[in-house]
Amino acid sequence: MKYYIIAGEASGDLHAANLMKAILEKDPEATFRFWGGDRMQQVGGTLVKHYRELAFMGFWEVFTNLTTILRNIQFCKKDIATFAPDILIFVDYPGFNMRIARWAKQQHIPTHYYISPQIWAWKENRIKAIKRDIDAMYVILPFEKEFYEKKHQYRVHFVGHPLLDAIAQQEPVNEKDFKEANGLDDRPIIALLPGSRKQEIAKMLHIMLSIVDDYHQYQFVIAGAPSIDFDFYQQFITNENVHFISGKTYPLLSLSYAALVTSGTATLETALLNVPEVVCYKGNWLSYQIAKRIIKLKYISLVNLIMDQPVVTELIQGELTKENLKKELDKLSTYRYRYEVFKNYVLLRERLGGEGASENVAALIVGK
Repeated sequence: MKYYIIAGEASGDLHAANLMKAILEKDPEATFRFWGGDRMQQVGGTLVKHYRELAFMGFWEVFTNLTTILRNIQFCKKDIATFAPDILIFVDYPGFNMRIARWAKQQHIPTHYYISPQIWAWKENRIKAIKRDIDAMYVILPFEKEFYEKKHQYRVHFVGHPLLDAIAQQEPVNEKDFKEANGLDDRPIIALLPGSRKQEIAKMLHIMLSIVDDYHQYQFVIAGAPSIDFDFYQQFITNENVHFISGKTYPLLSLSYAALVTSGTATLETALLNVPEVVCYKGNWLSYQIAKRIIKLKYISLVNLIMDQPVVTELIQGELTKENLKKELDKLSTYRYRYEVFKNYVLLRERLGGEGASENVAALIVGK
């Protein structure tokens, strides 16, 4: 069969790539055409647009790039029509994907959505469009099934979280070899995950790196996004105790003592790799003011949302200061605090269910 897949972010590229592999196991003749990234391209098929061309975050940023976004939507519709897929698969990225879904439903193209839009956080009225335009929804967070089925009477499939699969696939890392290959010494590593988009990296790295001079007992390592060149990061690195490693986030985290992580999927990845973390977020002032008025959540990190308690510290907007980062990093070095974090990480894994999300979705899509 012919599959058209739309993933608009780095995390979507990862999960879509694993889904493609699982589909190929059940449908060896599968043909893929997609919007995504390097991981999907490695599986095979035709890359139409890379997610780095689509990465607009925040209300103000979306508004100022509206012409480009609308042009991409029209191009996408024409490309889908030309390809004439048997199945259209959306992976997260709801602002774009839900617009395509409405059109696709009118064209009688089967629509499958993997990784639900977070309508439990905001834009709950999207449920009307989901019911109308999405033939099958696959959710990855345990509370989403109850949200959809009990509150909105819309049947969904809870398939488990794909990060469990992605992490399970990683090869064990030899600490000595890894450190030697990347110019690191024997000191504990503090991993810095500033995000995957240039605009958020620029905001987050400045504050994350502000504490480096106060911690000579650690070495700080920036986890670079594969889609962004080192030249962009280099402008922020002014201290010899700061290192840069690109495309090796999981190996880096597996050897890290602690991490400073920009809010997003990376917060859950860090927890599943058993690394104590501080969750950081600082956005455009106007975008943040709008968001805090319409997003009704107690937490911003997936770890805390899933556990429904503050397992990891969140420093948001004005709270994200050098002083607060130092305070939280110092806390992460205490035995008692680390013990509580690790204990909650075990419960987090249990709540997410077992591995096999990609295979579960593929079986439901292909029907085998």
